[in-house]
Amino acid sequence: MAETRKGEVTFKGNPIELVGPKLKAGDAAPDFKAVGAGLAIVTLAETAGKPRLFNVVPSLDTPVCNKQTKHFAEVLKELGDKVAAYTVSTDLPFAQARFCTEAEIDNIQNLSDAHDHSFGEHYGVLIQGLPVPLLARSVFVVDASNKITYVEIVPEIATEPDYEPALKALKAAAGA
Repeated sequence: MAETRKGEVTFKGNPIELVGPKLKAGDAAPDFKAVGAGLAIVTLAETAGKPRLFNVVPSLDTPVCNKQTKHFAEVLKELGDKVAAYTVSTDLPFAQARFCTEAEIDNIQNLSDAHDHSFGEHYGVLIQGLPVPLLARSVFVVDASNKITYVEIVPEIATEPDYEPALKALKAAAGA
């Protein structure tokens, strides 16, 4: 039985329960199986090779998630191919692809955790107790050696993350 944490995050003021460990900078990045482009299974190893930003959102079909992903896509342009970025949600891969096409985002890859929720469970951001599985709004920066260098689990899911510290950590991991 996976560990659960309550009171760390709220959704519109109501406390929610998260499944999984509370990760912090310095921890090894846990493995996961998510669904990427072309319905391929993607694991942590397949994302390796450079510093990575995992932009975790409940659903790209909501305004705050939409704004958050567009903001990261814009500011990541300056880092080019020094880093890799992934948006992780429980949206189906088709919905994720549609969003990126409509928003003209081509520098962030999508990972769907709809398959087995292993990203949410292993990174401690799977929300328990909802009628559908969703991930808590969060940001993880993982360096090229698979060490977590930054974590923000946004305390109120309906609000945006603090972009600057995440970008600073990503730039530091990229030597930029």
